[in-house]
Amino acid sequence: MSIAIAEPGGSIQGSFTVPGDKSMSHRAAMFASIAQGTTRITGFLAGEDSLNTLSAFASMGAKVVRDENTLTVEGVGMRGLHAPPGDLYMGNAGTGMRLIAGLLSAQSFPTRLTGDESLSRRPMGRIINPLCSMGAKISGDSDGCPPLSIEPAGALKAIDYQLPMASAQVKSCILLAALYASGTTRVTEPAITRDHTERMLQTFGYSVALPDESGTVQINGGGRLTGCNIDIPADISSAAFPMVAACISPGADVTLTNVGVNPTRTGVIDILRLMGADIVLTNERMSGAEPVADIRVRHSPLNGVDIPESLVPLAIDELPVVFIAAAVANGTTRVTGAEELRVKESDRIAAMATGLQTLGVDARPTPDGMVIVGGKIGGGTVDTFFDHRIAMSFCIASLRAELPIIVNDVQHVETSFPGFFELCQAQGLNVRIS
Repeated sequence: MSIAIAEPGGSIQGSFTVPGDKSMSHRAAMFASIAQGTTRITGFLAGEDSLNTLSAFASMGAKVVRDENTLTVEGVGMRGLHAPPGDLYMGNAGTGMRLIAGLLSAQSFPTRLTGDESLSRRPMGRIINPLCSMGAKISGDSDGCPPLSIEPAGALKAIDYQLPMASAQVKSCILLAALYASGTTRVTEPAITRDHTERMLQTFGYSVALPDESGTVQINGGGRLTGCNIDIPADISSAAFPMVAACISPGADVTLTNVGVNPTRTGVIDILRLMGADIVLTNERMSGAEPVADIRVRHSPLNGVDIPESLVPLAIDELPVVFIAAAVANGTTRVTGAEELRVKESDRIAAMATGLQTLGVDARPTPDGMVIVGGKIGGGTVDTFFDHRIAMSFCIASLRAELPIIVNDVQHVETSFPGFFELCQAQGLNVRIS
């Protein structure tokens, strides 16, 4: 068990780049593996989650070569995968497991997907049900959780599916199965979610009809993907931690370079700006199909706000660290419509509320969010529930804490942000690992 000891105070300054986008790294590994020809990927996240996805496809026939800067994948085509020698271990990656399940549901060989203790508690019924509607043979344990067993099912059929809640993982799972289905699959979202799957499929030469006014994405089965060059920008979910650190640290002035600013992912910027944050985007440009920019953040007083529900799906992974910003803001912050947080790597509503309360913050969980009254952050020992984003959020809280914060079980930070603690120390935070 790794423990982070975060001493009060410190500061954050400078210009730096956070690791590559995890969501895009998962997708790039998958699409490159089933494409025809060679794909070269720069910026691939060398974190445990995305490396597990890459390893899974290597075990099914994709040829993978990694050097210091570039990942080269020789794809085997849509029908070129073969049975792996054993279970496919997805570690802590809900994205990896949910997306690969859609793709494997159409294969001619059986597979079994497993994960770590945290992933094994995460509900998979939300993908099992639509996949079975397409004709897939997939099942979890008695509670619908991993491990997932997938049997050959023959040809899948297209479906029209209304997502019961906004989830890019579920949408993408269905779209990947739809690549192999006969007919046109339509997926309708109740709210906009990240669209990396749709953008990257287009980069690989696969036609996708992007959402219309009803929020419906359309895709026809039976096409092919062609190898290409992919440049993965820095992950805005990882950038959110130094962004909030700069917002709450007096005198801070930070520039984060080459960050992905896909409009389906920038909810954290919009929320922080509503709270009064001084955030400026510069050097805005396109990197392939994805917009990127440098983000400058300077300290400014924050105010509590009622976060618009329309922004919640666009910042769902960043909300834990937004809760830290709310804890030091003037006034009350209210979050609603965030029930998706309860089925992440942990129940992030419960985990953050418990930790904030331990630190003396007035944080009241609700079924779909939280009410936080800003004030002072004390000290104490908080549990992460083996969740990387909970761990990093409470380390950032130390910048405004009055006493040390002991953060238990921080080893899973490597799943999404390798080098996080070294970066904290280099940029001025008083955090060490014990």
